[in-house]
Amino acid sequence: LHETGSNNPSGLNSDTDKIPFHPYYTIKDILGALIMITLLSSLVLFSPDMLGDPDNYIPANPLNTPPHIKPEWYFLFAYAILRSIPNKLGGVLALVLSILILTIIPLLHTAKQRSMAFRPMSQCMFWVLVADLLTLTWIGGQPVEYPFVMIGQLASVTYFLMILMIMP
Repeated sequence: LHETGSNNPSGLNSDTDKIPFHPYYTIKDILGALIMITLLSSLVLFSPDMLGDPDNYIPANPLNTPPHIKPEWYFLFAYAILRSIPNKLGGVLALVLSILILTIIPLLHTAKQRSMAFRPMSQCMFWVLVADLLTLTWIGGQPVEYPFVMIGQLASVTYFLMILMIMP
């Protein structure tokens, strides 16, 4: 922002919007980061069980996997993709690809415009992808039963189709 200005798809001159970088902004950002670190540290050090799962205190049966075992919320979409493929090797490959595919998204962007303000179809595809990721995250936390497995399979196919075929 300090060198090229903001994203300006309309072509108007944006030199008046540029602001010089000043140490004030650095100090302001450092202060905000310190406040957040202090709040998070006090939460972790003074009440560590506040954000924990009460199922973690149930005594475990070593003969079977407890039903409450599931990954963290930010990996639930990949877990849903893993469970949607019945083949073990295929599921693991889809799990790894579902995470690695996120790294190639910047390479798939070939449009001349940097903004999506004048591309309503791209906006629609973005929100479909967000809805699909939310659906996969929800399915990843559900038990492996009939309606959830089918929804997970459909959402998995939609996820890969959106990123590899429809978005570029």
